[in-house]
Amino acid sequence: MRHELETERFYLARTYSEAIEAAGGIPVHLSLIPKAEYVETILGKLDGVLLPGSASDVDPLRYGREPHRRLGAVHPLRDETDALVLSEVERCGMPLLAICFGLQIWNVHRGGTLIQDIESELPDAIRHEQGAPRGRRSHRVRLLAESALAGLAGGESALVNSHHHQAIETVGDGLRATAWTADGLIEALEDQRTGRWALGVQWHPEIEWEQDAFSEKLFKSFIEAAQRFTGQGNDQLLLESKAT
Repeated sequence: MRHELETERFYLARTYSEAIEAAGGIPVHLSLIPKAEYVETILGKLDGVLLPGSASDVDPLRYGREPHRRLGAVHPLRDETDALVLSEVERCGMPLLAICFGLQIWNVHRGGTLIQDIESELPDAIRHEQGAPRGRRSHRVRLLAESALAGLAGGESALVNSHHHQAIETVGDGLRATAWTADGLIEALEDQRTGRWALGVQWHPEIEWEQDAFSEKLFKSFIEAAQRFTGQGNDQLLLESKAT
């Protein structure tokens, strides 16, 4: 979930859950409680993890940088909980779908770094904070031909929305870039290990997912990976939903 500092609420946009349910899964919200025992217990009952976007930026100290003057808010509960979740996901090989902030913290967790503010650091970049309407597909991404994303898109390009001021700088260990914008910024990462379903995208496929075949296929592929993970002998929630 996300953390609203002003009201001390945990919250999450409805579209994440709706996209998961429509694809055949049961969405379960994880509170931002950065305790290893809590994270291990709840992930032990799940088949996959979706790391959503956030109204915050990843703490640059996590990748060895001082804060840029245009760094946004940092929400420690989100960073710390995500780090524990990612450690557990890696330990058990659970499917992972990381979106926007989720992609960025996954990359940092793997030893990668981030561009802290695109506009000031890369003045020739295209517009990556499109504003309203949020569902509009505002720019195209080039997809790596042999990537999972290219297979889901049915080609080597796709139109996506854009709501971020930070971006991937150096790619983390064991990951590979599989999507780029016209300015060369990385827009997606995939795990390089054979048989491992783990990918992240910089755009928001959950926004108006029902109007975009590429987004629908992405969520469906994630749920199918979760079902396969369950079939390997894990007692998980998503497969249990199929039997009821």
